[in-house]
Amino acid sequence: MKYLRILFALALLIPSIAIHAQEEESTDEVDNTLRGQLEELEKKSGNYRANGIRYEVVKLSDLYETKKNIFDSIETANKTIKDLSATITANDAEIEDLNGKLQETTNKLNAVTEEKDSISFFGALISKGTYNFILWSIIFGLLLLLLFFIYRFRNSNFLTQQAKSALADLEEEYQNHRRRALEREQKISRQLQDELNKQKK
Repeated sequence: MKYLRILFALALLIPSIAIHAQEEESTDEVDNTLRGQLEELEKKSGNYRANGIRYEVVKLSDLYETKKNIFDSIETANKTIKDLSATITANDAEIEDLNGKLQETTNKLNAVTEEKDSISFFGALISKGTYNFILWSIIFGLLLLLLFFIYRFRNSNFLTQQAKSALADLEEEYQNHRRRALEREQKISRQLQDELNKQKK
């Protein structure tokens, strides 16, 4: 009974909508939508007055068929809503999974980029710029040490040559002194021998 009242109320509201729809649609075409079925039900219904009260008359078989179609449409809509909700939930889960994979891939890409832009130096990752600075600093330092040692070697070599030259001069002077001393000693020995010879005579 409650459904009948709802359908009657719908039937009363439909005429204004039906007039507007009839202007837009061709009257020769059959409309199988709910609106079309309700409009058809309205066309087939009649009314009469009795005791000053207006009554609407609707064929029950048509009313039941329209009611069945309405509930079928609602059930189909509910099923579609459930299917769409399930699809949305699945899509949300897939999007979340893809976002997680994207974040993981981004992290890996950042790690690879950092590793590509870095060099392992004594077990630590440093940037190529820092590595180049350290490398050229070491090379420059070693070059300075090499120049310092070359300077010290040349200086030491020069001092060694001077010392050798001085030693050679000293040895020569010593040899000269020794020769002179030997000559002097021989001369004195000869003189002494001469004196001894003179005294013997």
